[in-house]
Amino acid sequence: MRVRVDLTLCETHAQCVFAAPSVFALDDDDELVYDATPGDALRPAVEQAVLSCPVRAISLDGD
Repeated sequence: MRVRVDLTLCETHAQCVFAAPSVFALDDDDELVYDATPGDALRPAVEQAVLSCPVRAISLDGD
C-alpha cells in the first residue's frame, strides 16, 4: 500500500491525523507530514483517513 497526498489540495484540516495518527501528523509549522508506505495493519485507519479528508487530497495506490 502506498499513500499519496496532493499537498496542493490539502488545506490542513487534519481529519486524517485524527483517523490515522500513526500515519499522518502535523509538523511544527502545522504542515502535513505522513508515512507514504505504512504497514498493511494500518490499512483500515488509512482508508478512514481517505474518507474523512474534506478536499479528497489523499489516495491509496496498490495493495
